[in-house]
Parts: sequence; structure tokens; C-alpha cells
Amino acid sequence: MKPVTLKQIAEELNISVTTVSKALKDYPDVSLKTKGRVKELAATLNYKPNSFAVNLRTKESKTIGLIIPVIVHHFFANVIKGILSQAEKKGYLVIILQSNESYELEKKQIDLLLRKGVDGIIISLANDTVNYEHLNEVIARDKSLIMFDKIAKTVNCSKVIINDRLAAYKATQHLIDTGCKKIAHFRGSLLPQNSIDRFLGYRKALEDNNIPYDPSIVYICECADKSFKEGEQNAIKLLEEHNDVDGIFINTDLVAIGAMSALQNAGVRIPEDISIVGFSNWFMSSVISPKLTTIDQPGFLMGKTAFKQLYKEMKTQKKNKPVKYKQIELGTELINRESTR
Repeated sequence: MKPVTLKQIAEELNISVTTVSKALKDYPDVSLKTKGRVKELAATLNYKPNSFAVNLRTKESKTIGLIIPVIVHHFFANVIKGILSQAEKKGYLVIILQSNESYELEKKQIDLLLRKGVDGIIISLANDTVNYEHLNEVIARDKSLIMFDKIAKTVNCSKVIINDRLAAYKATQHLIDTGCKKIAHFRGSLLPQNSIDRFLGYRKALEDNNIPYDPSIVYICECADKSFKEGEQNAIKLLEEHNDVDGIFINTDLVAIGAMSALQNAGVRIPEDISIVGFSNWFMSSVISPKLTTIDQPGFLMGKTAFKQLYKEMKTQKKNKPVKYKQIELGTELINRESTR
């Protein structure tokens, strides 16, 4: 069946299309009697407003884009939930795309969202994103852009982050405070800013406690979709190359759980022989044995905050007012469980 139009309602009631439109919007210059007749007939005919026509009139698509590196990831799943919880309240549709940690795919997805006419974009960068022209293009087209978690410091837009360096410092300091003397680090890829900052926080904690930095006990985990396997592989390497390590600070919980699995299979006791601190506070970290000590990264709150800032900026731009970009920093917390002494 074809959708019911304002014209059909107007003809049925023998009034103008303008009057029907005003009645449905509760304009004060339309009588209560006419409003009642119009709304009753609209309900009977199951009239639905033409969203495309509304979008043309308001110059809004009521759609935003969200680009994340991986969807099957506890942290990003929570971010999505946070964004959707706010978008639904404001009547926005969210197009969710996965860059799969690919710069080339990320560029194509930005182009796709711009061609779709989204009102704004929220993004966490792919690991190998090294050029930011596609992001600057979003801003050049007067579209709102919010970055979160993995960001580019040189792109002039609002960002929602945690203090990765401080959080990593806390994690490493906890290992030192509980008696660890030789602490390894399983870090993320070389490029993402959050991976860099977590490494720097680890190194600063060592320095402040007069523990020599040893680059040979820093292991890189490249692939988010192979995190568990990389955790296992790096743990085995660590045992082969440095069996005197007594603590590990690990970049994400899934890598940490993989490492714990390999260490336990090799007869290493956790935390008696090696203490481990993860990062993110996945659900799994609280149900494995021993339960994983970790840094709580507030994904749901980050998603909510990112959408609220995007919405605020979209409304400001619609009024042709200058947007004041913000860097919003959310707090983190060390969750002390059983994987540390």
C-alpha cells in the first residue's frame, strides 16, 4: 500500500494541506475541533510523516556515522551501547561501520558517510591511520566530528579520551608496590596514540622507581582480532627469553587472558611467580581464575559523552554559531583482583 499523504487527509476533510500540516503540529491558529478531526483521521489511516521531506526542510538527516576499529570487542561494544542510548533519545539513527584497523577502509567509510549526508561522525582511528586528510575533509564540509579512544592530536575537533599515560603508570606502579622487580610490557601497535601513551606511562613508572628500562621485555601485539593468540605467543616467548620476569603490564584484557592461559599451561603460578595487570575491565576478567587485576576503562560513559558532545556541536552549527572544541577526559580506576600479589 502507498503511504498516506497530507493531501489525502485534506481532501477527505475538505480543508487545505496547510491546515492539515498545522493541525498535526498543534499550531495555535487552528481550532481544537479541526485538530481533533485531522488527528483522528490521520490515526485511522495510519499516516506517517515523510521523513525525507522533513529532512529536506530542516536540512538534517537525523543520522550519524560511527566508525570503530572492531565491533567484537568488549570496550567498543560498550561504547556502541552508550552512543545508542543517547541517540535513541534524540531520534537519531546510527550507522555503525567497522574499519577492521585499516586506514584505506576507514577513508572509504568516511567518504561513504559524507555521501549519505550524515549530520556528524564519531570515530576511533584504525591502528595504521597515518594521514588525516579524510578527517579534515569532514570538518571542511561543516560536519561535526568527534574522536574517541584512538585519536589524532593534530586534527582540530573535539575528543573524548582517558589519560592512558596516567592509567598505565598506575598499573605499573601497582606491580612495583606489590613487590615486582622486573616488569615486562605487552603493548599495542606502534602508531595509535593510546598505545604510545600506555607504553610511556609504563616506562615513567619504572624510571620513578629506579628500575632500569629493558626494551627486550616489551612485546608488541598488532592485531585486535588475534589478541588472545598474541597474548599466548608473547607469554611463551617471554618464558623462553626472560624467565626471571615477575610482573607484566598488558595493553588489553584479552591479550592478558591469553598470556595467563599460556603461563598456567607452562606451570607458572599467577600471582606467586608472575603478577599480571590488564587494561579495559572486560567481563571475562572478573570470571577467569585467578580473576584479573585491571584498569577500568569507562566505555559506556565514553559513548554517552561522545554523542552528547556531537549533538551539542551539531545544534551549534545549525545555528551558524562557532563551535568550541573540547578535549573531555574521563577517569579510570585500578580494579585490584587476584592476578597480583
